[in-house]
Amino acid sequence: MANNLSIVVWSKQGCSYCTEVKTYLHEKGLAFQTIDVTEKDDRRDILQAKYGVRHVPVVEIGQGNVYEAVTEVGIEHLEKALENTALKGIH
Repeated sequence: MANNLSIVVWSKQGCSYCTEVKTYLHEKGLAFQTIDVTEKDDRRDILQAKYGVRHVPVVEIGQGNVYEAVTEVGIEHLEKALENTALKGIH
């Protein structure tokens, strides 16, 4: 995947699932931005408005204004979203 792919990981301190996601992305050589929601209810409010969840991790993958969000916990969901993104030609 090329550099124009954008990945944003919404996470919080002490979240083992969040660490697992970030480690996976590092191992795949994928750059990402982190938005920390630790003690930031306004950021959780954004997740609620966008995706109907307040939990983390949430991973947004896309380009421009076209994004797919992974709200389910588990690397398999992230892998599937990355594959779908590649298949759609977003890279």
